[in-house]
Amino acid sequence: MLLVLTPTITPAERSAVDEAIRGAGCTIAETHTRRGMLLVVDGDLDRVRQVPLAVFPGVRKVIGLSKPYALSSLEHQAEQTVVAVGNTRVGGGSFAVMAGPCAIEDHATLLAIATQVRDAGGNLLRGGAYKPRTSPYSFRGLGLDGLLMLRDVGLEVGLPVVSEITDPRHIEACISNLDMLQIGTRNMSNFDLLVEVGKSGHPVLLKRGRSATIADWLNAAEYILAQGNPNVVLCERGIRGFDTATRNTLDLAAVPAVRAQSHLPIIVDPSHATGRSSFVAPLARAACAAGADGAMIEVHTDPTRARSDAEQAMLPVDFRDLLDDLRLIHKVCHRAVDA
Repeated sequence: MLLVLTPTITPAERSAVDEAIRGAGCTIAETHTRRGMLLVVDGDLDRVRQVPLAVFPGVRKVIGLSKPYALSSLEHQAEQTVVAVGNTRVGGGSFAVMAGPCAIEDHATLLAIATQVRDAGGNLLRGGAYKPRTSPYSFRGLGLDGLLMLRDVGLEVGLPVVSEITDPRHIEACISNLDMLQIGTRNMSNFDLLVEVGKSGHPVLLKRGRSATIADWLNAAEYILAQGNPNVVLCERGIRGFDTATRNTLDLAAVPAVRAQSHLPIIVDPSHATGRSSFVAPLARAACAAGADGAMIEVHTDPTRARSDAEQAMLPVDFRDLLDDLRLIHKVCHRAVDA
């Protein structure tokens, strides 16, 4: 249950509301949103429904919820959230493309890739500085040096930048150098990290865990939203399946499924889903047709020299052709194109 409080609620009125809720055996979580102060009520909801909270002084509205993820649900907010990342808007009918190398390697390579991404019409530059890898012996990124490199190249080519944060200890460095913080699939359930990025107020790209249900995913988003940060974009990047033909199973049905439950924008990452560059374009087109708000695509000027996930990186010429296709698909779908 959600309670929307009036801006003029007095301490005495607030105390009466809290006492009534706790007296009914429920707990209260307080959060600030664009709509003002909200109380998220959990516990014995059948009992608290017997309390006429809607008529308490200082209570503007009581919202009964059918899902545990209160703030990300359509019951809380019917209109779609639009997240501003630098000069790009994600959601609201546009199709934003985030592209770049899997891992930041050196300044010259990153600048060459970024220039190609920008010239093709890409909206954000992505690149990994902190790389969680399955093997401890694999290349794990350049760390802070990579972040600084990404920031400088982004400014040089005029694109906002997004990169993964893996550790709460990196929060200051990441928010100082990035326009958007990415939570990777391995950290979707790292709740301490979600709380910290929520507190930052920075735009957050939240990838779906490999074994996460949509409810799990939206509950993870709730950790960020509950800190008063509304700037969350979901990213479907493939879930664990039984077939080895692709790295993961891209769940395109997640796009309309999320649309039916949540106001948060959703993009798709076909690069990590498939692990094969030749599969990226058809699945990006399908995601666009399915109603996604954007795509995250790995691009490299020389994939044979890439230090991470070389098999899934598109060449710039193929990336340019794909963006032409995506613009056409969006035009057919009668939507504005963010290009």
